[in-house]
Amino acid sequence: MARKPVRAAIGDVWITCQVCRGELFRERGVKLNSTGMEFMNLAWADETATGLICRRCGYVHLFVNRDIQLYEAEK
Repeated sequence: MARKPVRAAIGDVWITCQVCRGELFRERGVKLNSTGMEFMNLAWADETATGLICRRCGYVHLFVNRDIQLYEAEK
C-alpha cells in the first residue's frame, strides 16, 4: 500500500521540489552512513535524514533539519 502524500514546511516556508516545483511528497527515513562507522560495525548509530520524494518527478530531497514539519495532503 502506498503511503499518503504529504506537504512539508520548515517554519512558515513551504517546501517545493527543486526540479519540477511539485508540492506533494512521499516521506521516508534515510540513513546517512559513513565509512568509519561502517568499518567499525556501528552503522546503526549513523545519523538519519528525512527523505522527501517528489510525487511528480521522483527527485529525492534530504533534510537533516529536525524542524521540518509534515502535513497529510488533501486528496
